[in-house]
Amino acid sequence: MLPLAGLKIVELGHYIAAPFATRLLADLGAEVIKVEPPEGDPVRGWGATHQGHPVWFSVHGRNKLSVTLDLKSAEGRDKIIALAGRADGLIENYRPGYLERVGLGPAVLHAANPNLIIARVSGYGQDGPYRDKPAFGAIGEAMGGLRHLTANPGQEALPPPRCGVSISDDLAGMYAAMAVVSACWGVKHGNHAGRVIDLDLVSSVFSLMEGMLPEYGLFGWVRQPQGAAIKTAAPTNTYPCADGKWLCIAGNSDLIFRRLMAMIGRADMAADPRLATNAGRCDNAVELDTAIAAWTRTVTAKQAEDALDAAEVPCSRLYDMKDCVDDPHFQARDLVMEVDDPLLGRVLHPAAPFKFDGVSSREMVRWTGAAAGAHNDYVFKELLGGQA
Repeated sequence: MLPLAGLKIVELGHYIAAPFATRLLADLGAEVIKVEPPEGDPVRGWGATHQGHPVWFSVHGRNKLSVTLDLKSAEGRDKIIALAGRADGLIENYRPGYLERVGLGPAVLHAANPNLIIARVSGYGQDGPYRDKPAFGAIGEAMGGLRHLTANPGQEALPPPRCGVSISDDLAGMYAAMAVVSACWGVKHGNHAGRVIDLDLVSSVFSLMEGMLPEYGLFGWVRQPQGAAIKTAAPTNTYPCADGKWLCIAGNSDLIFRRLMAMIGRADMAADPRLATNAGRCDNAVELDTAIAAWTRTVTAKQAEDALDAAEVPCSRLYDMKDCVDDPHFQARDLVMEVDDPLLGRVLHPAAPFKFDGVSSREMVRWTGAAAGAHNDYVFKELLGGQA
């Protein structure tokens, strides 16, 4: 019942971007064979461990078949070529030129399988003057324009904070998954043979910059950090509450704005012609935020949220992970699942972010991230049948 059942993907990935792409494809039912070095993917050394096993990898490696190979050896090279020969797609995120140096470049892989889709994820792309520079996710945020926007005005002495997760790797992984499925569709329908897809962290972040590029091109505007607000809609901000917590409120549309102002006892502002349109509210955002914050400071975040929910004003407390786990909506939609992990015991997993009718969230997690090389015998002896 899973939509990508039958799709065969080889992952030559480490750390985050390519493994995140294949996790999405594996959740959707694809057969993913994750090729790790003999010592395992270095990301296994990141984050907390339990009984000597990495906790994050339970999610990061789920639904994948893990094999270990030395790509620099003749045996490793032969087995990769054999895996590529039976695959629909291959996703890698080594530095540009590495696969060519070990004899596994696109020309070699396409000689084994002319229809193979090869997605190459890197820091800056497969060409350009920065091609050979090393990069991690933070560099994608910085150069792609996102980190500039996360600063708080008036706090110039502090560095703009990072997102908190490896957002540029995750974005590149999502784009890679989408591109591979799109290219496989083209092969299936005879539109083209195998091809190479070039994705990078910087352009993945840059693609999110909404109207900032045409604004700069037309008007010379460089959008500046807005803190918790945004320049294009008002009132939209995060407000302090009486219990020291924060509440995000999005009163963007004209109708919602009027409901919000009535709720906080400021019907006069709802009737003010200066504030009748979003453009007018953006011009007077500081005045609006001051009025809203004056109300939120008198109530707890939960009280404010309940009152605004009743008035149908979009809002939310700023959730931490405990809030997510305890929330009845997360529970009802199986967004937080308790699953059995042979290495960790009972562990919490996030559901896949897509729901298909006829398939439960729990059915999409067939198994948790396995130990490095756990599937060597199955893959090399049964699936390859002695081809390598």
